[in-house]
Amino acid sequence: MENQEILEIVEKQRMFHSSGKMRAFSERKKALKRLYKNIKLKEKDIYEALKKDLNKSEVESYMSELGLSLSEIRFMLRHGKRYSKNKRVITPLAHFPAKSYKIPCPYGNVLVISPWNYPFMLSIEPIVDAVASGNTVILKPSEISPNVSQVLKELIELSFERGHVDVVLGGKEECSFLLDQDFDYIFFTGSTRVGKIVRQKATEHFTPVTLELGGKCPCVVDKSADLKLSARRIVFGKFLNAGQTCVAPDYVYCDESIKDKFIEEIKAEIIRQYGKEPLKNNSYPRLVNQKQFNVMKSFLKDNVIFGGKCDEGSLKIEPTLIESDFDSESMQDEIFGPILPIVTFNNIDMAVKKINSYPKPLALYVFSKSEKVQQKFLRECDFGGGCINDTIIHIASSKLGFGGLKQSGIGEYHGKTGFDTFTHYKSIVKRGSLDLPMRYHPYSELKYKIIKMFLK
Repeated sequence: MENQEILEIVEKQRMFHSSGKMRAFSERKKALKRLYKNIKLKEKDIYEALKKDLNKSEVESYMSELGLSLSEIRFMLRHGKRYSKNKRVITPLAHFPAKSYKIPCPYGNVLVISPWNYPFMLSIEPIVDAVASGNTVILKPSEISPNVSQVLKELIELSFERGHVDVVLGGKEECSFLLDQDFDYIFFTGSTRVGKIVRQKATEHFTPVTLELGGKCPCVVDKSADLKLSARRIVFGKFLNAGQTCVAPDYVYCDESIKDKFIEEIKAEIIRQYGKEPLKNNSYPRLVNQKQFNVMKSFLKDNVIFGGKCDEGSLKIEPTLIESDFDSESMQDEIFGPILPIVTFNNIDMAVKKINSYPKPLALYVFSKSEKVQQKFLRECDFGGGCINDTIIHIASSKLGFGGLKQSGIGEYHGKTGFDTFTHYKSIVKRGSLDLPMRYHPYSELKYKIIKMFLK
């Protein structure tokens, strides 16, 4: 898209926001209802696009993309009106007589930059939260998932007025040009490397940001865990979308005493879920492009203990287990693919210390029957969010905020947290005519004592 076209969209959105049309939640509700209706209308087109870009099956596409998006819309339709009302708060006695309240106001013009790994859901959910809060939105979807990006453009044009929500297609040049514009809020999902660039650009305009990034998410399995059930849930969370999930277990950190037995359970579970020849399983997603395939293939130099077969023609790599340690190549950066390193510990305190020596992850998972062990990792490790005795499902609730911590992200969204993310709350004190004179000059010892009484 030409720069001039982008500037026209940005200006049109500023004018649309200034018109005040979306101040009333009733108008936001109409727009969200249209979006919901049109997602259902274009469901098959969305499935086809996800199949072309990532080889996702309809079941996986609905479970991890459409279903979550529709759920977020329903949540905002039910609760958005209440969230949009003024919030009364307690007034300090020193302000008597008065009332205090907060007015929820949209930031204004929002830029959403979405990634390729869950290209539909990670575009629609922030749009839903931003629209429910009364903002305009420009979506810049990933050029790496072009079929989904095109369907998103069609869907947005069908659902929203021009100037309310718009889509800018293109690559790095278009994204960079958008970041040079003065937005009121920027919401980015993607890599830490690009997240740094987004934050630097936003700082030039004093623009607040939400950054949803990633990191090496640990999956701790202690000796008390139900190994069969743990294996089942870890295989699901790790190899969903062929491991191209920011909250996927990046590595298993298991007690050395149960390592061999646990590996056998993981092997059996991979076969149960994906078959003996996963590369021939038409429901098994592929890696998004040749570059990602080559990166994943490079990790196979480590000690492969299961899987490891590749099909360059289809860009697929089998669910693979590698025996690893913290000095291995696979443990230096986030993997973001269907390769699962197994690392061991023999002391819980040292395991906590080792996890905390890495950058703060987006998620942490603990498999244990011991409440003491569970609480030790939850309280002593720093991470965005996670699960006990399961993986990734914490991101699928509109009642829970989702976000990272430091290197894994800034800010949260989903549900009420998402509404708050795109909302500025104006703090207001409304006074009556009755006045308390002690704050005014000339001051005296009596006024000083009264002020201390009120403000102690």
